[in-house]
Amino acid sequence: MTWNTLIDVSRDSGLPLTAQIQESLKQEITGGALHPGTRLPSSRQLAEDLGVSRSVVVEAYGQLIAEGYLEAVQGSGTRVAAGLPGAGSEGPTLLDGAGRAPSVRWDLRAGSVSGGFPQREWLAAYQRVVQRTDRHDVGYPPVSGVPALRGELARYLGRVRGVHTTAGAVMVVSGFAQALGLVCAALPRLGIGELGVEEPCHPQQRQFVAEAGIVPRPVPVDAHGIDVDALSRTGVRAVLVTPAHQFPTGGTLSPQRREALVRWAQDVDGWIVEDDYDGDLWLAHGARPAALQRQAPDRVLYAGTASKSLAPGLRLGWLALPAPLRGLLARVRSQRDLGCEVFTQLAYAELLSTGVFDRHLRRQRARLRARRDTLERALRTFLPDARITGSAAGLHAYVLLPHRTDEAALTALASQRSVLVRGGRYCHDRPWQARPALVLGYAAVPRSGLTEALGEIGAAYAELTGGARRPARCA
Repeated sequence: MTWNTLIDVSRDSGLPLTAQIQESLKQEITGGALHPGTRLPSSRQLAEDLGVSRSVVVEAYGQLIAEGYLEAVQGSGTRVAAGLPGAGSEGPTLLDGAGRAPSVRWDLRAGSVSGGFPQREWLAAYQRVVQRTDRHDVGYPPVSGVPALRGELARYLGRVRGVHTTAGAVMVVSGFAQALGLVCAALPRLGIGELGVEEPCHPQQRQFVAEAGIVPRPVPVDAHGIDVDALSRTGVRAVLVTPAHQFPTGGTLSPQRREALVRWAQDVDGWIVEDDYDGDLWLAHGARPAALQRQAPDRVLYAGTASKSLAPGLRLGWLALPAPLRGLLARVRSQRDLGCEVFTQLAYAELLSTGVFDRHLRRQRARLRARRDTLERALRTFLPDARITGSAAGLHAYVLLPHRTDEAALTALASQRSVLVRGGRYCHDRPWQARPALVLGYAAVPRSGLTEALGEIGAAYAELTGGARRPARCA
């Protein structure tokens, strides 16, 4: 395609050629034909297509870059800028119903990808497994996963989490969403129509359970984890918990609560779904808590993924199933799909078996620990009376704000200062009862950016409180 099909210039027009090019590109961008990230031709190529001098195009590009319509990417040419109103992509969205998010410099949402994917190691592992796989090994895989990965996962989970399982008890799934969907499909066959969910939790998780036909019953979480007494009062026989690092509060289930939760499951003939949320990324000093599953392998369905440790785009996860449920989950799975992609499973098994994955995790933890330390220092400087809760782990921190803080106004002011951040009330079933808080993701922003972003949030807080230098004491 030559660009004179999109950009119409005429020497008979009263507008200068530069202005005509600018207006044509603006219309194509705001109209949705040119999407954010679209690469434009070089100034020399566009000038040739349009029959104008190169200096005309250079001037037009320069003005559009100054106005924010285009961006010059080092080594990658000129592209349509991201996040423009009316551009062809929605861009990042605020998840509180506020509509389209503005273009921002710093994205502190907790779900942002951490980066650090081991590209070279992954490609090498993938190449090795492809080279030694013949045509008999690339048919439809076993529904529960290829034996090589199931065996490696059983060994790995036992070694690093204390999970009591075998290769035959492990089911490979396409991420936690599929794992939860399979569980929700199986529960009615056990006579269970309700599932206890932590309060707060990720709201999409609560919505997912409801849309799967299971009634979610919120159960409060405090500094010690899920309230087992409150769980007992709901009358449910199944519960979804994150014992190691609760989302969003970051809390770790205490030993006393662990024992109480296992007793509850035994007493009600119930089931515990353990979501080992970002379990590979324990950043606190001291040993990471072992899996809850080891205390009751016959009552706990253990779920984990490679989404936080590698990348969510791999869609790779697993379930370690109690013996009574293995056949049921396998039947449910076989009615829904034909298993996960083979080469990704084999490549991940290769990383586990060779120790490459362990080395990758050490690098990831060191990188994330440095960012977490930067975040904590910036909070002490710019929001000194806010308070982080829970354990240092994973990709986010839960920050309690002073009681009377207008959480929604603070996040809106932060977005005006080019910082995209979620408030904690978004994660609550009854947000009007929740303490104001921020859920700060620190994985996708460099350390210098974290300091600048927290400085802007501090300035937004000062603006919100009438210029106060320090927020009220956070109890």
